Amino acid sequence: MKFEELNISDSLKEAVGYMGFENCTPIQDEAIPTILNGKDLIGCAQTGTGKTAAFLIPMLEKLTQTKNDKVRALIIVPTRELAVQIDEQVQAIGYFMGISSIPVFGGGEGGDFSQQKTAIQQGADLLIATPGRLIAHMNLGYVDLSGLEMLVLDEADRMLDMGFIEDITKIIEKTPKERQTLMFSATMATQIRVLAKQILKQPEQINLAIAKPAEGVNQVIYNVYNPNKLALASHILKNQDIQNMIIFASRKEMVDQIERALIKDGHSIKSLHSGREQSERQERLRDFKAGNIKILVATDVLSRGIDIQGLSHVMNFDMPNDAADYVHRIGRTARADSKGTAISFVNEEDQLKMMNVEELIERVLDKLDTPSEIGDSPKYDPSAQMRSKKGKSGGKGGGNNRNFKGKRPQGKDGKKPWFKNKNKKGNSGNNSNSHKPKPQS
Repeated sequence: MKFEELNISDSLKEAVGYMGFENCTPIQDEAIPTILNGKDLIGCAQTGTGKTAAFLIPMLEKLTQTKNDKVRALIIVPTRELAVQIDEQVQAIGYFMGISSIPVFGGGEGGDFSQQKTAIQQGADLLIATPGRLIAHMNLGYVDLSGLEMLVLDEADRMLDMGFIEDITKIIEKTPKERQTLMFSATMATQIRVLAKQILKQPEQINLAIAKPAEGVNQVIYNVYNPNKLALASHILKNQDIQNMIIFASRKEMVDQIERALIKDGHSIKSLHSGREQSERQERLRDFKAGNIKILVATDVLSRGIDIQGLSHVMNFDMPNDAADYVHRIGRTARADSKGTAISFVNEEDQLKMMNVEELIERVLDKLDTPSEIGDSPKYDPSAQMRSKKGKSGGKGGGNNRNFKGKRPQGKDGKKPWFKNKNKKGNSGNNSNSHKPKPQS
């Protein structure tokens, strides 16, 4: 379906056209009419499928149809980066619609809290908030959610993983029972089903088939000992044509170490993690998007919900614990039918994780040894690791996440859903209609 065919106002069609949208993605095609009809919805879709626009477009359309002086819509997100990005989209579209929004998140300068307080007290149609910071404002007594018409939980699985369930519950308790609730998650794990059953009323489900990496992604796997990772990363950067790259590491300390080492080797690189001031994080992300920084090294704060156009490379310096997160990470590249390369470092302790990835994507990936001039390579034999090291820590190379026990991706329990189901296959995680915005927790 084309966006111009949707049952939305001319002003919203103009805004959508300005953002560069033309054809709906599968989740947009299903979600937008459902939301416009006032139904609760649970959407199972990963990053890059266009889900943000899938709920923003009908939300803004509905907000223009009624007016009151209270907060009428709330979007709860796991990270400040996602809050900022969604707010940018609201501002771009809302310019045509007369809709006001306020991003509410922590981690910034001291004045941010008071500025957010003032903005909340002055009123806005829409709040985009991380759970912890919103609770902090609510505890002071000036956040009024009694007029809420629409509630969105975005990246619900990530928020539950981050321990936000108690905060989310407290927030929902302050909202009217008669509201429209939308939940979006990359998986349908048991926790998500339980939460959905608690807060949604006879929802319809849009379940995009578990997305595999895009066809345009060249997945390169290196067997490497931990002490050789930095040398291997520098070797790759020097010998490959890299336009821009995101390097994912598991810990803030490792992110900083990678930044220092690669700067010393002459590479244009900046780090991004929760230890940085929010203003600095936003500035570095803007510089990266603008091409002023070639390489960004980050924790998983960038693996979901951040739209970066034309990314040529992704590197997993550390493998993620969950196979689904591997797909999210490498989904940063090869978007909109473009080409890209995903490079992953697999040490001895990561081999079970790699095996889980291959199970999820239903593909066995070729493994490369570390170049001999850098050092030896561990033998890739996850079955041997499973037999000899399951549940044990340690191992050669001292890798991260040592307590990993070969957890299988969740959301495949085979149980029949209790809600209405609209099964649609996804588009390999790509969004050919990626937005183009103007310009945790």
